[in-house]
Amino acid sequence: MTGSGPARAKLVGRSEAARRLRGARRRGERVVFTSGCFDLLHVGHVRSLEEARSLGDRLVVALNTDASVRRCKGADRPVVSLRQRAEVVAALACVDWVTWFGEDTPRRLIGALGPDVYAKGGDWPLATLRAQDLPEGFAGEVRRLRQVPRARTSRIVERVGELRLRGVGEGGEVSGPGAVSGPGAASGRGGPGAETRKRREASQKTRRSGG
Repeated sequence: MTGSGPARAKLVGRSEAARRLRGARRRGERVVFTSGCFDLLHVGHVRSLEEARSLGDRLVVALNTDASVRRCKGADRPVVSLRQRAEVVAALACVDWVTWFGEDTPRRLIGALGPDVYAKGGDWPLATLRAQDLPEGFAGEVRRLRQVPRARTSRIVERVGELRLRGVGEGGEVSGPGAVSGPGAASGRGGPGAETRKRREASQKTRRSGG
């Protein structure tokens, strides 16, 4: 059975997530838990979540809150807020429920939910995952998910930054292929910018005259 219904209906707080997991286990369903920032969803995230879902009957995804992401990734992250990140992840058919945690690791949340499988992407050794993320006495399986080479949010952020630097110079002038150059562009007498200014000035004159 795959997740269905509106994405927002899959967003659940900690206590509701625990209630739903208890119900799933009573029905004999195997519950898989994974976690992460999931900032700027990309193909690596999608394949990781699909693989995690294949390990059981239900998949619950826990997202780091915005404050938690900032502590882990830096002050300029996340790019997308928790509410939006959660809804995008919940829209995936392989995801049954989405919840969140404000700590640096999901240890407390895993202890509260008690999933059958903890699945995690990346190249962390299983022993490290057990030591950092799992509560003492966790009896479930620990599985590492495959990575898609070069599919990382940090690479997307870097690429966008490179394109912005390449496309826009100081003062907002467009640079690169197709850019307007020469004395007219530098002085504002020619190019698209001049046309825009002329239209704006004409509009202002019209408003002042009551036209």
